[in-house]
Amino acid sequence: MSKPGLNTLKPGQNYKAQELDSFVTSTDAVLLSTNESHLFSDPEQEFKVIHEFKGFFEHSTDDGEKHYREKKAYVVEKA
Repeated sequence: MSKPGLNTLKPGQNYKAQELDSFVTSTDAVLLSTNESHLFSDPEQEFKVIHEFKGFFEHSTDDGEKHYREKKAYVVEKA
């Protein structure tokens, strides 16, 4: 499932770890993996996109406040 130049991920689709690696390198997005820190340990391992979010809240250490960040975030799990 080689898709060069991915600019978005689709919920329900499977992607190889190497594709996800390329995706986060070339886009401003966050990946949250249910596979903990092993997301990129096997480039051929497939992961399924479970959820897509348009943004998230983040606590700022600068001002102690919570701020909403408009940044795509995806939850992926080992397929």
